[in-house]
Amino acid sequence: MKVFGKNVFNELKTNSKNIKKVYLSTSFKDKDIIDFIKKNNIPYVTVDKNRFNNIANGNTQGIILEINEYEYKRLEDIDTTQKFILILDHLEDPHNFGAIIRTCEARGIKSIIIPKDRSVTVNSTVMKTSTGALEYVDIYEVTNLKNAIDYLKNKGYFVYGAEADGVDYSTVDYSDKLVLVIGSEGNGLSKIVRNNCDVIISIPMNGHVNSLNASVSAGVLMYGIKN
Repeated sequence: MKVFGKNVFNELKTNSKNIKKVYLSTSFKDKDIIDFIKKNNIPYVTVDKNRFNNIANGNTQGIILEINEYEYKRLEDIDTTQKFILILDHLEDPHNFGAIIRTCEARGIKSIIIPKDRSVTVNSTVMKTSTGALEYVDIYEVTNLKNAIDYLKNKGYFVYGAEADGVDYSTVDYSDKLVLVIGSEGNGLSKIVRNNCDVIISIPMNGHVNSLNASVSAGVLMYGIKN
């Protein structure tokens, strides 16, 4: 996987063994990063602008990292003493995913569960958007969200699904251990997931729009829910 940007490098360098190779543009002049690369014997190559632009698209800031593919965690290894877990029900936009990961890290939420099929995955866009937060938040990939919900319920969690027709989230008395489920950008919660939530909650809409971006909704609820 190729990721890019100074912020991404500065976050990933804490586990520099995961960096397989670094590509530097001939115009790259960040002495601290260059010195770190050399001091830690990270393989690197300096390339001209034309070749560099063919390696990755976007605002690379003159540095591209080739890293190992992301390794998802197994649900059976999840720490069931944590108080707040997030499930993303077939989210599709990698920018939303990256923003949600970043908010989770800021909020202190350590675990996100996603389905294996028909869902956004951890890619270079997610890595860049999350701005290094993936180093501190674990992503669990499961084949069946219903089974994952059942597993967590058996571990003492209460499951809250976010949907437009739910009860005002601010009026709910939340469980000490909870799972929050955020639906996809276009379709919301899938029927089977919704049917297996304990309570459906919503964010009141007082303006002319009737919905929020998935990452914005997730952020409002992660900080608004007190447990």
